[in-house]
Amino acid sequence: MSNRALESLPPMEALEIDNGLSLVPRVRFDLTVFPASPAVIKPIDEWKVKRTLIDFLKTSLSVPVTVPEEDLQIRRVKDLKKRKRDDPVAFGTLFIRELGFISERSRKNEEEEKDAKVLEKKFLDWRRYIVEKMDGIELNIEGLKFRLEVAVPSSDDFEGMKKDWEEFYAFGNRGYSRNGREEPDTIILRGVPSRWFAEPRVSSKPSLLVTHTIFSTFGKIRNLNVAEDDDLVKDGNDDGADIISGLHCKIVVQFEKYLEFYNTLKVLCCRSLQKEGSRLRADYEVTWDRDGFFRNFRSQTHEKRGVPEMASTHYRSEAPRRQQHISPDDVRRKRFKE
Repeated sequence: MSNRALESLPPMEALEIDNGLSLVPRVRFDLTVFPASPAVIKPIDEWKVKRTLIDFLKTSLSVPVTVPEEDLQIRRVKDLKKRKRDDPVAFGTLFIRELGFISERSRKNEEEEKDAKVLEKKFLDWRRYIVEKMDGIELNIEGLKFRLEVAVPSSDDFEGMKKDWEEFYAFGNRGYSRNGREEPDTIILRGVPSRWFAEPRVSSKPSLLVTHTIFSTFGKIRNLNVAEDDDLVKDGNDDGADIISGLHCKIVVQFEKYLEFYNTLKVLCCRSLQKEGSRLRADYEVTWDRDGFFRNFRSQTHEKRGVPEMASTHYRSEAPRRQQHISPDDVRRKRFKE
């Protein structure tokens, strides 16, 4: 797929990539619920919070939004006795997936609608409007008052990430140099199902070859690493009860060109991954690599050559050499042959 095609993709449109996968648009908001009075010690009713917010979205916006219950998740704090005075009593996530109405609102000027930048501005203005309408509202649950805070997560805020890396390379003086400029080129993707990146009827573990084929849709790859993301269990919530080890993978992709990195990250923001024939949507998290993953990876691999197994596979392209698929197992076999 050309960079021009990615640049002209409006944020409300889906994108078919490879292996039966599609990127489907959605908006995500992170929710935090605080008690209006710090003295609240009664656990909040999650279901009533959901119903209150779903009703709010239907009745209090300029264009009503209908959200299925499964797209609004509320998780209350388990032990209120350990909660500090100003801590929240619940956290949540809201997904809005039906976004076609944004582009339908001004069909009067068809030429304007064809401009991806105009559509992007409408999308961002509408998302900002939702935050302004919901942030700070008062929730009355069973006679108790609570305050809601709403924010766009950093992994959905492309302009925020862009500002971060511009400041990082301007003042940090590190990274990869492109024509004298230091720019990012590596994307980190977490929370995608391992089986969607596996070889069918071979293994349920993510395959380097399949992953490479999928991400080659976006541009030429310099380095690629894919591994089971067991850290997602630790980071997901307090007890990890909603996430099972081994089901998700973490993918790190380094592109040859900054523009390919830029367009890919922008397309991955505000979208979910969907598999053909499956009702499941993977609401992944995406960000850029500020820690030099592949420099650190090569250093760690060199130190661990005597370790029997490693839980990830790695690809590296070194022009003008022919592309090779290399894993730690391949390295050990070659050493034994020698």
